[in-house]
Amino acid sequence: MTRPRRDPHAERAGARLDGGGPRPRYDRTRRGQSSGRLRRDPRAERAAQRIGSGQRQRYDLSQSGRPAGEIVATRPQATVIASAAPKIVVIDEPAFLVAVVPDAPGGRLSAHDRQVLGAARTLAGREGAVALVTDGACDGPGAAGADRVLRLDGVAGYDPEARAARIEAALTGLAPRHILFPESMEGGDCARRVAVAMGEALFTHAEVVAANGLVRPARGRRVEQRAAPPRLATVAPDAVADYAGPPREARALPFEGDASEPTARAVLSATPLPADPATVPLALAEFVVSAGNGITDLETFRQVVAALGATPGASRVLCDAGLMPRQTQVGASGTVLAATCYFALGISGAPQHLQGVTGCEHVVAVNTDLHAAMIERAGLAVVQDAQAVMPALLRLLAQEAAEVS
Repeated sequence: MTRPRRDPHAERAGARLDGGGPRPRYDRTRRGQSSGRLRRDPRAERAAQRIGSGQRQRYDLSQSGRPAGEIVATRPQATVIASAAPKIVVIDEPAFLVAVVPDAPGGRLSAHDRQVLGAARTLAGREGAVALVTDGACDGPGAAGADRVLRLDGVAGYDPEARAARIEAALTGLAPRHILFPESMEGGDCARRVAVAMGEALFTHAEVVAANGLVRPARGRRVEQRAAPPRLATVAPDAVADYAGPPREARALPFEGDASEPTARAVLSATPLPADPATVPLALAEFVVSAGNGITDLETFRQVVAALGATPGASRVLCDAGLMPRQTQVGASGTVLAATCYFALGISGAPQHLQGVTGCEHVVAVNTDLHAAMIERAGLAVVQDAQAVMPALLRLLAQEAAEVS
């Protein structure tokens, strides 16, 4: 054996203090020295961890396990806070660019746009940079993974032809290696117009994006088509994860393309016609207001839905009772939503109902139970009776409409 055998009797005799009294006394801190391992003194370690000399005792727990005399000096609090701040990633001279053309409705990136930026970051890797080409201002491009931002002047009104022409001119000036679009109503239309204008092929509905290739389903999802990363591609929704790294620089780029309008216009006038929110299917609705078991005045609920311009929804309890149509049921056994905002009135939040609102970006809940599951899921919660909140909300909406008019 390489480790010497312990002799407890010799250790105990060596730790004895010569007091001369009838009762022997021992120094417990000297036990175990024959084996080379010192006995810990918790009181001394705790005393060495103490910070300051105020009435309230404070300790640096990061020094746990260190013997007295080896305690590392604590850093000032300001230094700790500064080091915890996220570091912005800067790429001064990228080897190539990966351009992303988002929808950005209302000047803010949608969940689908952030997924496309995540796919672009995968293609860019460490040497490339992601350039975001937007119409007008856009919030939070750096946090979403954009290294460069090229801002175009927004086209007045709904003019997809003019928008595609400006984007094609901007992309020609950037000369990126890859160009990604969201496979959405507007993004897919713009991608196809730009592909025709540039005379290049378009790889659509990509569900897997990697540095060595893209994958999409084909033939009714029975087979998969793989291809090397093309110049132009569209990314399917909910297929690629968002960018989850540190924020990027999002440096502004000048516009270097031709801003002239197309001379020959195939479409003379185009106007989007908004659908009636009362008849829009729940799966396609952007704003859904749902009633639960806490709602008894359904007439006031319908007035709230109409005043907010939302699509009506309901929990399974009301649909089973025949108080709301079956097509308005929200949940795993009803309709799974992908709405931008979900407003729950008097809904406690059963597990199946919460599964139906997983894809909602914002959730607002009104319930009397502070510990309800829907209150915990909501980003904004009002702990109050929904029956009292609905009339107050109607009064505020009427007051706001009177001020605007």
